[in-house]
Amino acid sequence: MLIDKNRLPIVDMDFMNETHYEDVDLINDIYKNIELYNQDSSLENFENHFATEEEEMVKRGFFAYPFHKGEHDANIEEIKAVWNNFEKSKDILKLKNYIEYDVINWLINHIKSMDTVTARFFKTGMMGGCGMM
Repeated sequence: MLIDKNRLPIVDMDFMNETHYEDVDLINDIYKNIELYNQDSSLENFENHFATEEEEMVKRGFFAYPFHKGEHDANIEEIKAVWNNFEKSKDILKLKNYIEYDVINWLINHIKSMDTVTARFFKTGMMGGCGMM
């Protein structure tokens, strides 16, 4: 296991925390398969993974939806590019390093910034003076 769910920051909306726990499961599954040097279809799950959160942002009229979705999309494209590079190069250490550092750091930072503000908006309808975004 690369990352423990209990080490993740918690936001104000339970469904978003559940999504983050699912992120950890996907990351840990990919990492486990990297350790075994097997390809795994879990990477494809990232393409549709943010859908629930994005649907809620649209439904609730979240003012920063395009920016937040853009961050999701950029992350997915980066993951796909790294994976495609791995499929060509078979450089397992580079892929492992990316998962260990870049993906984990992106997830923690995204939760602390984007998702914290979004969850607060979902819960209260206001930014809550967080000052992030």
